[in-house]
Amino acid sequence: MKVVVDTNVIVSGLLSPFSASGEIIRMAASGDLILCYDARVLSEYTDVLNRPKFKFPHELVAVFLDQIRNSGVASSGIPLELKLPDPDDEPFLEIALSEKAVCLITGNIRHFPPKCRNSMKVLSPSDFIIFYRKHIKADNIHLK
Repeated sequence: MKVVVDTNVIVSGLLSPFSASGEIIRMAASGDLILCYDARVLSEYTDVLNRPKFKFPHELVAVFLDQIRNSGVASSGIPLELKLPDPDDEPFLEIALSEKAVCLITGNIRHFPPKCRNSMKVLSPSDFIIFYRKHIKADNIHLK
């Protein structure tokens, strides 16, 4: 399942491994989720994860980012018709639309107003986990 994950979800998942965000990180690490990204997103992940206040070991950040590069989907994104309130959020939505991701997962849903989403599903980490479980259950029923 292809998704785009906002930086705040990555940070939250690494800081709180038993949270919904932590579950999303584990799902990505196990291959259940395929993270879509571009150079701007990787740059933001790198900058934020290496901030001293988080105290993440630089070697582990490098391994985490390599895993995203190796198992994720690189994208060039498509420009948005309607701009978002914060231009720094635009790459995430551009990639989600370009790659036809199932959704964009963010802790800041209000940063992605419905009128700007171009029908992209934008979910909080906990709403995504609920959505994922329903989706997987529905798929398993169809397989029987």
